[in-house]
Amino acid sequence: MTAPEIIGSIRSTYTHAIRLVCEEKGIDYTLTERPLRAPEVYAIHPFGKMPVLRHGDFELFESKAIATYLDRSFPAPYLFPADLRLAALTEQWISVVNTLIDHTLIRTYLFAYIAPKTADGTPDRAAIDAVMPALRAQIDVLDRAVAPTGYLVGDHLTFADLNLLPILHRVQQAPEGASALADAPHLARYYAQHTARPSFRRTMPPAGPPRRSSTS
Repeated sequence: MTAPEIIGSIRSTYTHAIRLVCEEKGIDYTLTERPLRAPEVYAIHPFGKMPVLRHGDFELFESKAIATYLDRSFPAPYLFPADLRLAALTEQWISVVNTLIDHTLIRTYLFAYIAPKTADGTPDRAAIDAVMPALRAQIDVLDRAVAPTGYLVGDHLTFADLNLLPILHRVQQAPEGASALADAPHLARYYAQHTARPSFRRTMPPAGPPRRSSTS
């Protein structure tokens, strides 16, 4: 079978999540590193968001769709549970992370550091201070969610976890984010446990602040 090709940036949290899927499932894949607004990305995603997937003559965009396709196309371990209720809970956490938590933790908080709207390019302290109550509230929700088993859903790894971990990795690189994560004992333990997985170690983004990117 032709190896899937992931097109995107290694600094993109959603590209990272799809690479984690491939690593956890033992899928032989290729990563084509491309910057934001690259023609190869626009050729598949009409709005230029990354990552996109090419698998033989099949092309796909949006990370959730890509993850589902890869999980169903390749053998176990499966990252989307067969059990109806566990599958629904997995979809629930993916949705809330992609629509709410990513917006708060990455698009608002972290972007105030890496893409500030200040005149001199320094971190946007007003934006950072304004978003901190929401950031801490959402970290608290995640802390309570992983407390029972160390996973977001059930007692084993799902794509809900792989979708969240790259976001936590980025947030803890900034001081207030690192402090909020450290103050959430269950989530901090969850983060330490799962970022020690071989899949995460093999896909660790480069050190240093990420560049602004449009991802999905």
